[in-house]
Amino acid sequence: MTMIEGELIVRENDRRKADLLRDYTHLGEQLSRRGVDIEAVKAKVAAYAVAVPSWGVGTGGTRFARFPGLGEPRNIFDKLEDCAVIHELTRATPTVSLHIPWDKVSDLKELKQKGEALGLGFDAMNSNTFSDAPGQEQSYKFGSLSHANAATRQQAVEHNLECIAMGEALGSKALTVWIGDGTNFPGQANFTKSFERYLDAMKAIYRELPEDWRLFTEHKMYEPAFYSTVVQDWGTNYLIAQELGPKAYCLVDLGHHAPNVNIEMIVARLIQFRKLGGFHFNDSKYGDDDLDTGSIDPYRLFLVFNELVDAETRKAEGFAPAHMLDQSHNVTDPIESLMRSATEVCRAYAQGLIVDREALAAHQDDNDALMASETLKTAFRTDVEPILAMARMENGGAIDPVAAYRAAGYRAKVASERPAVAGGGGGIV
Repeated sequence: MTMIEGELIVRENDRRKADLLRDYTHLGEQLSRRGVDIEAVKAKVAAYAVAVPSWGVGTGGTRFARFPGLGEPRNIFDKLEDCAVIHELTRATPTVSLHIPWDKVSDLKELKQKGEALGLGFDAMNSNTFSDAPGQEQSYKFGSLSHANAATRQQAVEHNLECIAMGEALGSKALTVWIGDGTNFPGQANFTKSFERYLDAMKAIYRELPEDWRLFTEHKMYEPAFYSTVVQDWGTNYLIAQELGPKAYCLVDLGHHAPNVNIEMIVARLIQFRKLGGFHFNDSKYGDDDLDTGSIDPYRLFLVFNELVDAETRKAEGFAPAHMLDQSHNVTDPIESLMRSATEVCRAYAQGLIVDREALAAHQDDNDALMASETLKTAFRTDVEPILAMARMENGGAIDPVAAYRAAGYRAKVASERPAVAGGGGGIV
């Protein structure tokens, strides 16, 4: 159980239920005229799940400063309590993705029991070789899995193997590896040798992967390296997955591409060649901004889900992507932002489900560019909020998660139990 009282959710829902029923009925009639069964769409939305990142419930920061929020989580146990509130109200986030060593504990059994008590499972484990941990013998300042020094590479490999072992104890089934390795100056490193060292290190990790696990590698165009990055784009990521083997897949972070890159086409390509591992959902205006999902370009999010629903509909071979939010909340309550983002991915999924695929295919075959585009726009312009709200309510969640959260006064309650977290320059970005 969380600190959000069930009676409060029911009370808040009762205030909105009559309006919701009217809106849902009206939308059902509208969709029926298009040949869409609203109940079938609602069932799929109700079954949809997206993982929340443990680090996402803390206040983020920039290179300049971090401004702590009220009642911030002090450790992974506090983080799980915050994550449980998100799931309690949205009914869409049943798992948490951990980041090691940030979430490292001495007793994994206690951590697993805490998650179970809160109704949470554990999603992919995330390793960290992009920053140095206290007491670490070798530094990652000039790289980790691609470092010129063999001892540094071995340390990074062993850290990833530790993450796998921890994940096995918690019930996780995947490891996500993102490295910040790269260069800031031409000539700083040999591109070919760096990539060869990275592949050798990743193969050592892959060999120790449990049989029922998947390995996700994540590409990023720039930052913290600004001239070159070892795993810089989806093409390189695909090569890595091919080199490593059938348990290796590409993870797509929406903010890790150059501006105006066609991310939905990348998604389609990876689906086609059975190497789409999953997503880190967020949004961006300039670069890897880690803004709330759907806050800047909701149409792009919809277009990504259009490809996902297309693959789901035609039962594409090997299609089983993992979904996770990956955001930094600098000026909002992280719980509210994550709830809204969970709602936005559900919205994009629902909109993808109501696309008239038969009409779309016909327009594509007829080379009718305008009507093909309009077919997608018709689905995108449809207000599917009644479907999302009804799915939440019937699953025991809140019709309006943010309103229920604020009515519960959760942030003030935990603030009285959690000492203030210090601010200062720099933060997680």
